[in-house]
Amino acid sequence: MISTTFMRIVAPCWKPSVEGEDSRKAGDATGRADGLLWYKDSGHHVNGEFSMAVVQANNLLEDCSQLESGPMSLLESGPQGTFVGVYDGHGGPEAARFVNEHLFQNIKKFATETHGMSADVINKAFLATEEAFLSLVQQQWQIKPQLASVGACCLVGIVCSGLLYIANAGDSRAVLGRLDRALKEVRAVQVSIEHNASIESVREELHSLHPDDPQIVVLKHKVWRVKGLIQVSRSIGDAYLKRSEFNREPLLAKFRLPEPFDRPILKAEPTISVKKVHPEDQFLILASDGLWEHLTNQEAVDIVCNCSRNGVARRVLKAALREAAKKREMRYSDLKKIDRGVRRHFHDDITVIVLFLDSHLISRASGRGPLLSIRGGCGVPGNANR
Repeated sequence: MISTTFMRIVAPCWKPSVEGEDSRKAGDATGRADGLLWYKDSGHHVNGEFSMAVVQANNLLEDCSQLESGPMSLLESGPQGTFVGVYDGHGGPEAARFVNEHLFQNIKKFATETHGMSADVINKAFLATEEAFLSLVQQQWQIKPQLASVGACCLVGIVCSGLLYIANAGDSRAVLGRLDRALKEVRAVQVSIEHNASIESVREELHSLHPDDPQIVVLKHKVWRVKGLIQVSRSIGDAYLKRSEFNREPLLAKFRLPEPFDRPILKAEPTISVKKVHPEDQFLILASDGLWEHLTNQEAVDIVCNCSRNGVARRVLKAALREAAKKREMRYSDLKKIDRGVRRHFHDDITVIVLFLDSHLISRASGRGPLLSIRGGCGVPGNANR
């Protein structure tokens, strides 16, 4: 007997084709758009295959994402690998767009200087991108002060030289599908650490960093927020909580704190993990928090395991949308009719990237694979094959 829970999880695999479900008819070499949905159903990267999907909920899509396959430095003789970035903007799309344009280039720059990939390279790239964006805020201060209140949660996954690097600043999430040979099933393993004030350890970190500020985290409308303003404790951007010079007019009053501060309230440093990729590591799901509001880690992994690879990111995303509709006691077909802006009352912008890991390709660390640069979201869906 197949359980009801299992049927609900894998139902997206067995639904009739809808919304251009079979992208092979028209091809999706550059990704395809269908209303508020953008997707790249399948493609190849240096270390395997991938699938991407993005759905818009806000008036302006605030999620950006990218996948880069090929050289991980500026030297052709340097390491080859795969870079995936998911950037979940808040307050506007500008910070996510900026990260989309600069973070990977900064990683390549520092990897060139140190002759290889490392956690230190990634950390330096995050901080360099942060400094560049804060400089832009300062330049635009008089004509666009609201830029100081724009930020982005940044999740990065890099597969290079047999290692998996996961770097996260914010509340997006990376989940590994790992084969348990004894149980003959693929288990979900969360490989990112989130920075959201709803997590007790995050609140403890904030209190330890700001021992003289009893209001560093505030419970507001049953939600923990940093200074009563924002849920995440790490991001790129959010200059108004990084530098006191932006805590004044002409920034809108709702973003200004009543007292000055002498140290950044939010951090831009990511939490980074490095692990060897094993043959049991089947795939990686990287997604903005909008997905994880509606699916558990294991539910997402089960969908990937039980669906064909072509279009699997879109199927994971649609499973989350069906759950969002179900919570509001409505049909998914009715949810699809709701326009952007209003749609935000039902779900967030959602980005999903599924990165399949081919252990044979990964073990050939010096091998050359397909050169690819593809971006989704932030008004610039599509790709540029190099």
